[in-house]
Amino acid sequence: MVKKAPRRTAERILEVTLELFNRFGEPNVSTTLISAELGISPGNLYYHYPAKDELINALFERYERSLNELLNASDGVRNVEDAWFFMHSLFETIWAYRFLYRDLNDLLSKNRMLETHFQAVLKNKTRAIRALLAGMSRSGAVDVDAREVEPTAHCMVVVLTYWLSFEYVRDPRNALETDNAQQALMRGAYHVLNLLAPYLETSQRQHLLQLTGAYNTPT
Repeated sequence: MVKKAPRRTAERILEVTLELFNRFGEPNVSTTLISAELGISPGNLYYHYPAKDELINALFERYERSLNELLNASDGVRNVEDAWFFMHSLFETIWAYRFLYRDLNDLLSKNRMLETHFQAVLKNKTRAIRALLAGMSRSGAVDVDAREVEPTAHCMVVVLTYWLSFEYVRDPRNALETDNAQQALMRGAYHVLNLLAPYLETSQRQHLLQLTGAYNTPT
């Protein structure tokens, strides 16, 4: 019983830190604010996480595990319906750790672990999109020239990675608030999948328009 208490405290610290980072942005959240929000002393916080970077790294490791588990399912995508669900799930994972994307360049410039690991994240995203395109090609849902696979995959990864930054720039005060999550996620999934529109089989293109009709508006 004695050994479980520190783990519970460490878990709670991460939960509250993630909430604060997502709400205010990592640069605007100090360890003093985190300890005050938790109602614990700064010394107790430092006992579990001696530096702010350790909090960031622990949250990133959780994100990376969740993301990679989802990316590994990309080879099961066969049609637009599958792709829509897959993309929405990706954006849900990204949203849950949106502070990483809101402050990505700043975080990478200060944190060597994130700098190296986020390169792996981009590679895994690109690999997953290639697998998605291959699966949809095998099922006849898309017809894409082999020479276009790589640039298409990279474009999809760029939108997937920077969509929330775009949303934030459009409306810094409200875009990343919880109430706006569903619309932001749906718009992101729509714009990523819209890059496939020129290659989709006719009925699949029509189905994409049906799925995304509500988000097919200027942003």
